[in-house]
Amino acid sequence: MHDIPPIAIPPQAGMERYGFAACAGGVCAAQGIEAAGVYAGFRRNPNRLDLALVAAEKPCVCAATFTTNRFCAAPVQVSRPRAAAGRARAVILNSGNANAATGDAGVEVALASSALVAEALGCAPDEVLVASTGVIGVPLPLEPYKTGVPAAVAALARTSEAARNAATAVMTTDTHPKEASLVGTIATSADGDPITVHVGGFVKGSGMIQPDMATMLCVIATDAPLTPSAAHAALLAAVKTTFNHVTVDSDTSTNDSAFLLATGAAGGEEICEDSPAYPAVAAAIHGICETLARMIAADGEGATKLVTVDVVGAPTASDADAVAFSIANSPLVKCALFGRDANWGRIAAAAGKSGVEFDQYACDIDLMGVPVLRGGLPLPLDEDEMLRRFEDPEIAIAVSLGAGDACSRVWTCDLTHDYVTINGDYRT
Repeated sequence: MHDIPPIAIPPQAGMERYGFAACAGGVCAAQGIEAAGVYAGFRRNPNRLDLALVAAEKPCVCAATFTTNRFCAAPVQVSRPRAAAGRARAVILNSGNANAATGDAGVEVALASSALVAEALGCAPDEVLVASTGVIGVPLPLEPYKTGVPAAVAALARTSEAARNAATAVMTTDTHPKEASLVGTIATSADGDPITVHVGGFVKGSGMIQPDMATMLCVIATDAPLTPSAAHAALLAAVKTTFNHVTVDSDTSTNDSAFLLATGAAGGEEICEDSPAYPAVAAAIHGICETLARMIAADGEGATKLVTVDVVGAPTASDADAVAFSIANSPLVKCALFGRDANWGRIAAAAGKSGVEFDQYACDIDLMGVPVLRGGLPLPLDEDEMLRRFEDPEIAIAVSLGAGDACSRVWTCDLTHDYVTINGDYRT
């Protein structure tokens, strides 16, 4: 269209520099981890798995992040203090019912379900973390756990199929299970033998997505010998720039929970935040979270496009986030992308309403790699070429504010007719 160079986007720190690569196994890629997904009866359809269990062979290091929604669900209330202790044996998750706005009775069911898992695994109830997803405000029955937990424990296995079943069992409006896993070789000390480390996990999330901690439900496992402090630091750092940078509809769930289990089964010396091996493991955990975060955005309810919004040249990081989310959450922007309309004016308007101070005549905008605005003024646009670029499954938006050095990346999706249909019929 023209010879103007696109906006320069700072390179993203990735796990590739540490030699990690994709592998099979999902959450079960990590040594010492087993998983299962079964039908327990939380849903009417017996052909839909609705109870997932992820268990370590023995109590291990754990870390977690939870929703900041003040209307948090019973499982969040139960799991938050347990995860803070830094040790866990298992995570039990159900779909079909959020166990939110259920009062003391909901908390009692969450406690009782974890007790059933603890009895079956031979561990303390406090070593079992719980999570739920589904409709809010409906009492969660304990009966499905009484049959489902024994079935899940009996089905525990360290196989790709078991991992996929667990990922499937937590789905609600998701169109497919979301999982990923990585493997790499690292040294935990200067004179020790290298160890092979795996990181894997699954996530569910399709609607009610703009987390302020993680995503709707996520379980990640690694066999790296992390300390509790290192596990917490790695998960929190990853969450801040991955799951906390996903939005489908700007709504934060009552149930958002992300768990990290670290078995240490890979061997080697203990990895703390000052260890030479920590950056590599932290990068792998970040890589899993980013992969899963992108899957959530791509599978947003009714979505046809994954949308990546990059904002650079902002005064501060929080300013960059504010502009990126303003664009990513704009219904007008999202509808234009669904309609294959290269309407950059909606992007400019969304950036301008963010509350961040910048000079419009210092602002540049790229859409799908094409410069469309420079110095606050439009550039000639080849509409046929833009329509061709809309054929790609991912749409990139880049905005430079020309007001500083801070940047932000947010993932979202387009807004379609199906989103309204799905959410209009959600309870029925």
